[in-house]
Amino acid sequence: APRRRSRLALRAPIQLTETAAERIKELLDRRRESGGADDGPAALRVGVKTRGCSGMSYTMNYATEKKKLDEEVVEHGVTVWIDSAALMHIVGTTMDYVEDDLSAEFIFHNPNAEGSCGCGESFTTKPLDIGRADG
Repeated sequence: APRRRSRLALRAPIQLTETAAERIKELLDRRRESGGADDGPAALRVGVKTRGCSGMSYTMNYATEKKKLDEEVVEHGVTVWIDSAALMHIVGTTMDYVEDDLSAEFIFHNPNAEGSCGCGESFTTKPLDIGRADG
């Protein structure tokens, strides 16, 4: 009998907290209701953009279709697509949603972030350590 290879479960590029997933679901549902059944977004796309004091900031947009190289994360009943260009900057990140008396916002706990600006809107990541053989 042929031997079966065990499949290791691959970890998603980002993790969603239940609170973040609930908020994403609320936002997607509200957008679908306002746009009609056919026009509603299928997922939230997360990416990064060059801007801010520290270099990069997170972007979140409604998305109707997955781009060819997007990474798909399905957790707690919601779908998030990660823009391929952002992947190396946010892999390992946990996305949370926090509310208090003064604000409500998505928070990204990013182990790759080396620094952030004082206002918390932008961040820098550690340079990639790609080993190469010398000589």
